[in-house]
Amino acid sequence: MKEISIIIPVYNSQENIEELSRQINDALQDISFEVVFINDGSKDRSWDVLKKLAAGNLNIIAINLRKNFGQDNAIMAGITHASGNYIVIMDDDLQHSPNDIIKLYEQCRQGYDVCYAHFPKKNQQIWKNFGSWLNGVFAYWLLQKPKGIYMSPFKIIKKEVAKSLLQYSGPFPYVDGLILDCTANLTSVTVEHYKRYKGKSNYNLAKSFSVFLKTLTSFSVIPLRLATIIGFISSFTGFIFAVYFMVQYLTTNYTVEGWTSLILTLLIIGGILLMLMGLIGEYIGRMYLALNKKPQFSIGEIIIKEKPTENLNLTDRPEN
Repeated sequence: MKEISIIIPVYNSQENIEELSRQINDALQDISFEVVFINDGSKDRSWDVLKKLAAGNLNIIAINLRKNFGQDNAIMAGITHASGNYIVIMDDDLQHSPNDIIKLYEQCRQGYDVCYAHFPKKNQQIWKNFGSWLNGVFAYWLLQKPKGIYMSPFKIIKKEVAKSLLQYSGPFPYVDGLILDCTANLTSVTVEHYKRYKGKSNYNLAKSFSVFLKTLTSFSVIPLRLATIIGFISSFTGFIFAVYFMVQYLTTNYTVEGWTSLILTLLIIGGILLMLMGLIGEYIGRMYLALNKKPQFSIGEIIIKEKPTENLNLTDRPEN
């Protein structure tokens, strides 16, 4: 049993892994820990580096997924193999410093279920900051995220809460959404956000949009209720205008003309309808994949260095 398990999804980070492992060892010298690296279908030599590290270190578990399943899916795979009393989740690019793990750990030991890292300033592109802010807004309205909590990818979770996340078996896990479903006993601690150690970021606009869709459709039916409300308002507004123009025509013989206004109205209403149909289709599609048991992840290989077993001395054998 370890005190801390550190789960790190890895994707195309061959240049960062060894330095990350070294910094973790230096930062946690006085505490029992393990590191669970999950190679999420990397296209570079990340898995070769992980195999070498795991083969020579008792504190490292290396998991190789058969293909790229996504960051949250890889995290769920890591949680299934974590044994620590506290489980840390962090990125593989050293923008999250291993030296801050103890800060999160000490804060969580005060009685909180989860402690998030809060970054006053982030060393990343502006559109990523905007995406994080937008995701936080939707999490507040849809998932009842507490005010003042930034849902950072760098966090620590109590073992009991982490294991509760595994009750979710669907193909589209969203770890922060699952956490908010399990507990509201959250806190945060301010730490520094560093520049990426080496290489380029693997996070792009498409992946950010995927996270947005998970927030929007995976853990709340509020968007569907909003769709109903928007549809009702649109229909009611159209009915009021129809009555108004009918009365105006009967009392003044005034005929409403103008193809421009008609086309614009059709475009607006048609756009709203298509958007709402797409939203409903997203829900139905996710339900279809879940019912057909789409796998959350698939593990191809696990490497764990086992502690050598000592030979039993003949003089220590019990007598028959």
